[in-house]
Amino acid sequence: MIDKDLIEAKFDIIEDDLKFLENYKGKELKEYRDIQAVKYSLFEITEACIDIANHIISAKGFERAEEYSRMFTILIENKVISETLGKRLAEMAKFRNLLVHRYAGIKVEHLKEIIKNSLIDVRMFIKEIKSYIER
Repeated sequence: MIDKDLIEAKFDIIEDDLKFLENYKGKELKEYRDIQAVKYSLFEITEACIDIANHIISAKGFERAEEYSRMFTILIENKVISETLGKRLAEMAKFRNLLVHRYAGIKVEHLKEIIKNSLIDVRMFIKEIKSYIER
C-alpha cells in the first residue's frame, strides 16, 4: 500500500527546495556558498524524487531497479508517470550521481540551466504522482 504521508513529506522537502532555488533564477552563482547551496538543494530534490519512485515501486510490487535512473523507466512502464517526464527524470537521477561522485566537475552554467529550465520537471512529477495516487 502506498504511504501517502511518506510521499507528502517528500513533496514538502521538494517544495522547500524549489522555493529556495527560485531565489537563484537569473542570479549569478559566484559565491562558493551559493554554488554549494544550489548543488545541495538539487541533490535533495533528486533524492526525494528517487525515494518517492522507490516507495511506489516497492508498494506496488513492480520490478526492482538496479540503478536510480531505471526507477523512472519502471514508473513509465507501469503508467505512473508520462514517458517524456520519466526520461527527463532519469537524466536527473544520472545528474545526482555527478553531484555525489564528481561534484567538483559540475559547471556553474549547468546549474543555472537546470534552475532556469528543469525545475518544471519536478513540479510535473509532483502533479503526476498526485494524480496516480488519486486513481
